Amino acid sequence: MTPVDKTIGTVVSSNGNKPTLKVNVLNYWEVLAQSIALISPTMTAALIVPAMYGTAGSGSWLAYAFAVVMLLFVAMCLNEFAKRQTTSGSMYAYVTRGLGSFWGGLSGWSLIFAYLFIGMAGMTGFTNFAQVLVEMTGHPGYANSLPFALLSCAVCMATSFYCAYKDVQLSAVIMLVLEVASVALILVLSFIVLFHHGFPIDTDQITFKGTNFSMIGFGVVVAIFSQVGFEAATAFGDEAKSPLVNIPKAVIWSLISTGLFFVFVTYMEVYGTKGSSNQLASLTAPLNTLAGMYHAGWMAIPLSIGAMVSFFSLNLSCLNSASRVMFKMGSHSALHQAVSFTHHKNETPYVAIIVVTIMMMAIITGTLIWHPVDADVFDYVGTFGAFGFLGAYFLVSIAAPFYLKKIGELQAKHTLVAVIAVVLLIVPAVGTVYTNPPLTAPMKYFVYIYLAYMFCGLISSLMQNSKSAELEESVTMDLAHSTATSTH
Repeated sequence: MTPVDKTIGTVVSSNGNKPTLKVNVLNYWEVLAQSIALISPTMTAALIVPAMYGTAGSGSWLAYAFAVVMLLFVAMCLNEFAKRQTTSGSMYAYVTRGLGSFWGGLSGWSLIFAYLFIGMAGMTGFTNFAQVLVEMTGHPGYANSLPFALLSCAVCMATSFYCAYKDVQLSAVIMLVLEVASVALILVLSFIVLFHHGFPIDTDQITFKGTNFSMIGFGVVVAIFSQVGFEAATAFGDEAKSPLVNIPKAVIWSLISTGLFFVFVTYMEVYGTKGSSNQLASLTAPLNTLAGMYHAGWMAIPLSIGAMVSFFSLNLSCLNSASRVMFKMGSHSALHQAVSFTHHKNETPYVAIIVVTIMMMAIITGTLIWHPVDADVFDYVGTFGAFGFLGAYFLVSIAAPFYLKKIGELQAKHTLVAVIAVVLLIVPAVGTVYTNPPLTAPMKYFVYIYLAYMFCGLISSLMQNSKSAELEESVTMDLAHSTATSTH
């Protein structure tokens, strides 16, 4: 068995000179922070609720409630793995353990795609609120320029890179503090809005006035964009304390807590703009608008700063998660082995972090040169990210009963949960392609770009087919070793 160096908390490889990631350094709250930062509650309150309202109208809160229930079934499938075995980049390893190296490789590719583009959503959100802050100083021309957008993205990415490269625990603490502060500000504003006119009962929302089932169904697609990322905790199996307990808890509670927040804040924003000339669907900074409407203009700057740093946390969480999936795939030779190298002092997957950073900056730079940063760019990269997560969620839901059968623990209830998860996931999967009204360019082509990317992953997985038995054995031993290490 691979020895453990007790003095530095690092698992040492058999060659004695290549350290892996730190072990047993993240407590429950720090693991929870990884998932919550990637879900990014502030992102939804600051930018996504208007898009939801434009899709689902007064039934927006119900679309979020449905999405929470749907993803809880996915989370239950995921936790069948997480409560038994753990390692970094776990969703990729879990699918490999359940369905084999071919499907595991595809899940890894899909996850990397998801984290890349949601990470870029973090950069564009950061830039959007940096622009809002500069506009408050009276310089809108400079704020809306391409150089400013590129500089803002570079600052966000460079800061994320430093935190991810330096120390995973530093990253977790920063994300937790920033997101809690931002959500606290939003809750203060929410109570100001809801109780401004007395008891906040909105009969239009309760009776779904002007909304039909089809609209709510399409709203679930938007809700998926908001809620993906709850699985991020599973990427830190090597680094978490008591991972078989803390990771499953973080998966479930990150989803439930943020889901309740989304239902609440969506209800508040729809209620707060009711009867106003400010149509919620057209607002680009709804929280700032509400602060002005309800005589709390002093909150505009803190809310914008809170949103900006929350989007930074989102970018950082995606960088951490993507690099760990890439690191684990490299260690199993599913990607080039160079991405499995870790820093000798920081014990972070620095090569994978560098690769992900370069990819994010290259893609967002090309996108901003083609299209100036605005809500459209945020929607574009977010939609791409949702495709990646949906693919991975399908695969891990299907893999769960196969895994349980392999270890002799499959029960009828496990199969039922997996079937429900897959059936419910079909709703947003279909909704991302068939919309009413139909998608227009360029978004109507996005699914084909994702499929082309996954075709590259398929070719890569097929090239690994000749050594699939060795790869699966490597994953199995890796999971067993990480689990044994975490329980001592």
